This record gives sequence, C-alpha cells and structure tokens, in this order.
Amino acid sequence: MLRRDVWLVFRREMIHRYRQPTWLVMGLAQPILYMFFFGPLVQKFVTYTPGFPPGGLWMVFAPALMVQMVIIGSSFVGMNLLSEYRAGVFERFRVTPMRPAALLLGKVLTVAVNVMVQAGVIVLICCLVFGMRPPAAGVALCMLMITSLSMAIASLSYALALRIKSEQQLPAVLNAMLMPLFLLSGTLLPITPALAPNWLWELSRVNPVAHVMDASRAGFRGDFSAHSLLSGSIALAAMTLLSFWWAVRTFARQNTD
Repeated sequence: MLRRDVWLVFRREMIHRYRQPTWLVMGLAQPILYMFFFGPLVQKFVTYTPGFPPGGLWMVFAPALMVQMVIIGSSFVGMNLLSEYRAGVFERFRVTPMRPAALLLGKVLTVAVNVMVQAGVIVLICCLVFGMRPPAAGVALCMLMITSLSMAIASLSYALALRIKSEQQLPAVLNAMLMPLFLLSGTLLPITPALAPNWLWELSRVNPVAHVMDASRAGFRGDFSAHSLLSGSIALAAMTLLSFWWAVRTFARQNTD
C-alpha cells in the first residue's frame, strides 16, 4: 500500500515536472556558468596552493558544483508545495487514506531523480570538455551522497513551507538559512586547515553540509579510506533521517488540523 501510494505521487510529480522542462535548463544554468567562467580562473590557484585537496581542479570542483546545485535547487521546492496548498491540491490529498510519509517520499524522490539527471550532465560535460576521468565507483558514491542530500534539504523545505505558509516569508527564511550553509560548506573554495584561518575552519566543522562536501570529494576521487568519507556519511545520514522525520510529523499535523 505504501509502495503504491509513493509511486502514484512520484509519477504525478514527474509528469508535472517534465511537462515543464524549463526546470532542467534553469537548474543547470548556474553550475555550468561556474564551470566555464569560474573554474579556469582557479586552475593556477589549485596547482600552486599548498593544502588544496588532492585530485586536481575538476576532481575537486565537479562534486562542488553538484552540491551547489543541490543546495540551491532543492531548497525552494517548498514554494511549489505552497502553490498546491493555495490551489487546494494538498487538501484533496488530505481526504485520501494516503499516509503522510508516502506523500512526502513521493515528492522528495522526484527531487532526487531530478538531481541525478542534472549531476549526470555536469559529470558528462566535465569529462567531455575538460578531460576529467573520475573512477566509476567514485562517481556512483558521490551521486548517492548528493541524492541523499537533496532529499534531506527538500524535506526541510517542504516542512518549512507548511509551517510558514507564506510565499513572501518562506524565501526570506530559506535565504537566511542557506547563505551561511553555502559559504561554510566549502563549495566554491575548499575550507581546509591550511587554507582557512582557524576560526573559519572551526566554524565550518559545525556545518553538516561541509562534512558532506568533504565526503563527496573523497568519494568522487575514489579515496574510500578517507576519514572525511566516514564523518560525512554519518552527518548525511543524520541530516536525512532528522529532516524526513520532522517533515513527516509536519505533514501528519496538517492532516489532523
């Protein structure tokens, strides 16, 4: 029953999204611009700066582009939920016997599939245009991690949307949360003890997305023995479970109001 409900919601969301393919272009526009206009600028910085993560520019930069895409793209899916809420679509789901977990899971799986498609395009461009040659197992692990991250962030976005219920306030709250998470995650430039001042390094360790970013880079280059891979996986699992639990509670509360 749960599997069928999840599939019904997932299919509905995918049909709705692919009828408007603009999401794919807009979601890829920013990382591709960074790829061509920012990446070449830091080539020498990567080559001659001690303390930079191993692997070369694109082995460091490609997973960063994917995480950046996830942070920006998955955070504002709550706006779509508010549109459904205002149109009465959410009310129609409430009167069905569908479980709140099935409704949420169907929606976040749609976000995860979208992220996988976009991340695949980023990897393909880096390989074809810039000659990147990552290990297949590393790419698969990195894709798994960013997919889980997208589900965690999307769950938080959906929960916040139903808590705030304001199209004007939600973007402001999301931007206030995303800016420190983004800057302290080390996506544009890695935050390492050798590159960052001590206070900035310590502050970045409080950010779970920074641990996920480090783990994604380690996995992408095939360094499966890296300590950051373990700590990032633990942080990612905790983020995903807590955000999904809170979102399910929020969806269930809507059904009882």
